[in-house]
Amino acid sequence: MALTDTKLQRLQPKERSFQVADGNGLYVEVQPTGKKVWRMQYRIGGRDGKKEKITLGEYPAYSLVEARRWRDECRAKIVRGQSPARAKQAEKTAAAEAEKDTVRAFAEAWFADVVNRTNSEPRNIRRILNKDVLPAIGDKPVAEVRVEDVLKVTDAIKARGADHMALHTRNAMKRLFAYAIARGKIQFNPAAAVEARFIATARSRDVALSSQEIGRLLRGIYQSSAKRQYKLALHLLILCMVRKSELLEARWEELGFDKAEWNIPAERMKKDKPHLVPLSEQAVAMFQELRVLSSGSEWVLPSRGSLRQPIAKSTLNNVVRSLNLEVRDFVIHDFRRTASTHLHEAGFNSDWVEKALAHEQKGVRGVYNRAEYLSQRKEMLQWWSNFVDAQIEEGRNVVIGNFGRYLPAA
Repeated sequence: MALTDTKLQRLQPKERSFQVADGNGLYVEVQPTGKKVWRMQYRIGGRDGKKEKITLGEYPAYSLVEARRWRDECRAKIVRGQSPARAKQAEKTAAAEAEKDTVRAFAEAWFADVVNRTNSEPRNIRRILNKDVLPAIGDKPVAEVRVEDVLKVTDAIKARGADHMALHTRNAMKRLFAYAIARGKIQFNPAAAVEARFIATARSRDVALSSQEIGRLLRGIYQSSAKRQYKLALHLLILCMVRKSELLEARWEELGFDKAEWNIPAERMKKDKPHLVPLSEQAVAMFQELRVLSSGSEWVLPSRGSLRQPIAKSTLNNVVRSLNLEVRDFVIHDFRRTASTHLHEAGFNSDWVEKALAHEQKGVRGVYNRAEYLSQRKEMLQWWSNFVDAQIEEGRNVVIGNFGRYLPAA
């Protein structure tokens, strides 16, 4: 007798599994655990043919109507001499093979086979893959990636104010798809079809703001409508010569106000080595103000939406973009180059400057030069903070803050 939903619901488990038929080979197997599983039994090639069995899944995840529809589809294959069980296995095999050809799988193979062996900073490529590429197209078969998929990735990065990171990401995808071509999986590189100039215009890498531009920039920042935390953050990036991410992801546990030092752990540094930043009097005062503004968060710059996470990476870029100043086109990273240029021009030792920038020196000089130059860097960064103060004071008519004895309140 055919099954009904009422009968199915009333079926109770026993000590051993048992079967209740619905008809035409379809039956439900009731297991001791209480699970009710749809299965079908059939023969290929008539009465004397080989007996086979195939499973659909559990009831009620698959309803009675769906199970009967599945049975009819299997019967249609049997009439054509096809085995539903072998067809299902072939589909599983094909799916497993397709999974090997996803962007995620190829990215891992490319990273292990090429990036780790040839790239001096593989961690940067890993960050690009994990942050933007794989979440967007990682599960897509590599042969199905189109130009619009690449643009979707780069447009999302540009939307958060990181045009040049979008360009770096496109370049990484271009190399990834070139690897897929070399492995015979695709014949067309969708990332190569997106011209770099349509993502971002390559900037000159020698932008260093003049002393007058430093003054105009910081006066403009403090006169803007940006949040106080963002103004202080931009000022600190200039004074401390650190990378933007090193400040945005800073926690209060890294700051030592008693010694006026900032210890950045290795895992947050580009070269995976810890970096000690001696703080000027002005920088200490700014950090102390940020401590109050952080409302008890572990982060130096907590997000507006949650004290449990830092501000977004695009926040400070957006603040700079909103400024309308008579300053050359620049990016935040140019703050480091600006500081380096002025310190060298002032006659400071190049080793001290490079150490302040957390740059690794190459060759024999880098091997034998292990000095931290801590006292020299402290003196140098105090001089730099005083120099920056002097540029702000030139034509200042806005309250900026009391950042140590070198910058009295207006």
